[in-house]
Amino acid sequence: MSVLIFIDHADGRYKKTTFEALSYGAALARQIGVPAEGVLLGTVKESIEELGKYGIQRVHQVNNESLNTLDPQVYIRIIAAIAESAKANVIVFSHNSSGRAVAPGLAARLKAGLVTGVTSLPDTGNGFLVRKSVFSGKAFAQVSIKSPVKIISLNPNAFPVASGEGSAELIIESVNPEPSRVKLISTSRASGDIPLPEAEIVVSGGRGMKGPENWGPIEELAKLLHAATACSRPVADAGWRPHSEHVGQTGIAIAPNLYIAIGISGAIQHLAGVNRSKVIAVINKDPEAPFFKAADYGIAGDAFEVLPKLIQAVKKLKGLA
Repeated sequence: MSVLIFIDHADGRYKKTTFEALSYGAALARQIGVPAEGVLLGTVKESIEELGKYGIQRVHQVNNESLNTLDPQVYIRIIAAIAESAKANVIVFSHNSSGRAVAPGLAARLKAGLVTGVTSLPDTGNGFLVRKSVFSGKAFAQVSIKSPVKIISLNPNAFPVASGEGSAELIIESVNPEPSRVKLISTSRASGDIPLPEAEIVVSGGRGMKGPENWGPIEELAKLLHAATACSRPVADAGWRPHSEHVGQTGIAIAPNLYIAIGISGAIQHLAGVNRSKVIAVINKDPEAPFFKAADYGIAGDAFEVLPKLIQAVKKLKGLA
């Protein structure tokens, strides 16, 4: 028996959500009294053994550069084989694009129960009861998994990263991946230093910014806060910002520690993508804007007057002014 955690990476570096998943999986393994192990497909530039400081004992790697590009069908076959050899009874993914692509197919192949969007460790006192967000983050559900093999995908920013000392044993798996039936023609990556789904702080703008030429202060504030930038759907549809920054029901669903909404009214479609944020701060000149009802903090004022003052306050706090 073991807990097997999927190690996600891009451009040779581990994704932030990987460390959350490792910490979660290690804590779960301690809770049920089994080893915690990782599975890594492809090659990375960073140390594999050092992943042991997040609580895992072993890492199973298939060291093949062809696996650096995600192909769900290939990944499912390989992870299933490793899970069976490692006798994994729980498999943990991040609830990101990779986890969404691989976990359902893997669950079907292993005849495993799957719960996505998990927010905390399961209650194992009487069965295996996991808590997940439902209805676009408006409520939580307790779901019981009764299958011998259980698969969990963890919401980003739902579990704290815990690291200490330790080194993981590296096990090179002798697996020859089957040729992919998918041919990668091109890759289009979102701009920005911080991937939006992984950002702990997000600064977002709406139609209240009046045009793309006024985005400078939003980008400046985001840079000061080491945050990602985002926007509402009307802004993306108007071509003011790329669609890769569109958050909401029809865009990217995010769960940062802090979401700052500037000039966004807060329509229900937008709230559906951001209401898992731990703290929401809203700046809007309309005191009746719906977003204020969902906000933890709000400023009823003109963004073009409030933003410069907020930027100066952040600079002062950081000793830059």
